[in-house]
Amino acid sequence: MLHLGGCVAILRRNMATLSRFLQPPSDHFFLFGPRGIGKSTWLRSAFPSALWIDLLEPDVTRSYLARPERLRTTIEGARRAPRVVVIDEIQKVPALLDVVHALIEERRGRIRFVLTGSSARKLKRTGVNLLGGRAIRRAMHPFMAAELGDAFDLRRALTHGLVPAVWARPRAQIADAMSAYVSLYIKQEVQDEGLVRDVGGFGRFLEAISLSHGAALNLANVARDCEVSRKTVEGYVEIVEDLMLGFRIEVFAKRAQRQLAAHPKFFFFDAGVFVNLRPRGPLDANSEVGGAALEGLVAQHLRAYVDYRGADLRLFYWRTRSGNEVDFVLYGGDGLFAIEVKSRERVRPEDLRGLRAFLSDYPEAKATLLYAGKERLKQDGVLCQPVDEFLRALHPKRGMPL
Repeated sequence: MLHLGGCVAILRRNMATLSRFLQPPSDHFFLFGPRGIGKSTWLRSAFPSALWIDLLEPDVTRSYLARPERLRTTIEGARRAPRVVVIDEIQKVPALLDVVHALIEERRGRIRFVLTGSSARKLKRTGVNLLGGRAIRRAMHPFMAAELGDAFDLRRALTHGLVPAVWARPRAQIADAMSAYVSLYIKQEVQDEGLVRDVGGFGRFLEAISLSHGAALNLANVARDCEVSRKTVEGYVEIVEDLMLGFRIEVFAKRAQRQLAAHPKFFFFDAGVFVNLRPRGPLDANSEVGGAALEGLVAQHLRAYVDYRGADLRLFYWRTRSGNEVDFVLYGGDGLFAIEVKSRERVRPEDLRGLRAFLSDYPEAKATLLYAGKERLKQDGVLCQPVDEFLRALHPKRGMPL
């Protein structure tokens, strides 16, 4: 069984030689990200002298649930007046945010709060005070290939993902660790928080929606597969997004010249989570699962790149009603980029059809096809590069490697 607390020492040793791309803001900030993503480890390194309030400790949580104002006496009673206060997993006691807000107003410039969370569900449902916009929001993601450097292994990333709490385990334990990580989410975050009445039904939903990973999300189809109502599926998808287990990307429709698809694409936040949830049987082709895992791995890297770069960029996909598709479109202050992902080792002319159609509508775009081969080449005016090479080169400070 995976115990995230038991991974901390291993994770810290591994991360001691790694540099995460996330940069701490100079003011108060929320840091969101799934459990086991390395938030606490990173913050302890970034703020070693901070006053730390760990709401994953049951007795600490009970104490603050009973008296949120105890935060004030804790700070005032510290041996040294803390410059930084970290409250880990703030969603466990949302009422603390009112006290934090008051302390920010009272002690302008003398104290800084860093608040982490692995779920936005309770914060949204209770309508709590989110500090009136006084705190910046940041997100932490699974490892990027460039963060791992020579330790990055594409095959391992596709099979077991890049969640730090799982990646830190010995290779012999990593498959069990990923399976336990997914089970932990269902138990601790869904069941313990009472987010759904039917935990078994939610588990079946996760399997069903895994078939939509990397594809347009049709809620009616997922509801039919789960044998539940469409409204129930809508609620389940919201839970997945609030727990930061998955995300959707919309269709790129800027200056659209064609009829476009209506449904967003869905991805789990990590390729290993997808592979673990995806039901497998004799009729499932390895190439189908592998292709979806590869597209998801690229998606999670692009999403992290957008957040860490801090530029005016958004992630989309493009699909016309006639079937032309580009897996990813990045648009914003950095420019316009179109990226297609193929799991084959050779590039075929038909693999470029979607990119060519996109370039005919958006000639100013930079386009690339990522594939499982080893050579970097240009075909029909489109750069084709190994996906392993692209992921290793994707660095928020260096720009898009096209």
